[in-house]
Amino acid sequence: MRTIRMILVGLVAVLMSSCYTHRVIGYLQEPNKHNKLPQYDSVAYEPYRIRVNDEIIYRLITMDETMSKMLGSNNSSISTQYANSYRVYPDGTIDIPFLKPVKIEGLTEQEAQETLRDAFREIIPDADVKLALYNKYFSVIGDAHSSQYYIYKEKMNIFQALAMTGDVMNSGDRRHIRIIRPRGNGEEPEILEFDMRTNSLIDSKYYYIYPNDVIYVARERNSFYTVNNYSGFISLITSSVALLTTVLNYVAVIYK
Repeated sequence: MRTIRMILVGLVAVLMSSCYTHRVIGYLQEPNKHNKLPQYDSVAYEPYRIRVNDEIIYRLITMDETMSKMLGSNNSSISTQYANSYRVYPDGTIDIPFLKPVKIEGLTEQEAQETLRDAFREIIPDADVKLALYNKYFSVIGDAHSSQYYIYKEKMNIFQALAMTGDVMNSGDRRHIRIIRPRGNGEEPEILEFDMRTNSLIDSKYYYIYPNDVIYVARERNSFYTVNNYSGFISLITSSVALLTTVLNYVAVIYK
């Protein structure tokens, strides 16, 4: 009986350490000496700057009837055109009909919009332009419902991004989330690794999501042995005890 008690105590201890707890999967935890979470510095938000191979779309508005006909609009007073997407060439320019190449690489969306508007006003004095990035997506792979998602707002953060996937699975390793972020000028992508459980993640360099980001959520190494909740934990203990009792009874019968 003493041996059985020792085995059961050891089994319970192992199983208790195999449950998902707030310390393992909880967000916005305060770093302290017990959880040893990292403390990240706050940094100012930097708007996304257009890179080579990005694509933009624009809408041109003008009262010029001649240009309205040239642009194929059916409205004789106001021309409103959504152009096809235009890729940013390796020299940093886009090729727009009726315009010389317009350089927008390195500009924010607002700056690119103003640049394209000024280019159109060289031939259409009252031209106004609305511009947007076409490839405004991020991707998620790993233990978080992998897919590609649209960035619907400026300053989208990592929590909002992963909420669109239905959150990280319990088996996902929240301690080592990685963002693969392309760089311009043909450089190697930047890989950002961070622990998303700490509340110091807010406003850090890891907090905001940008177009073309790839978020990778690795699987926790010990997830195979971990139960999702305490009801599963109790069921596992019960079945384990039943199995152990059966084995011990069988052994006792054999050596009786």
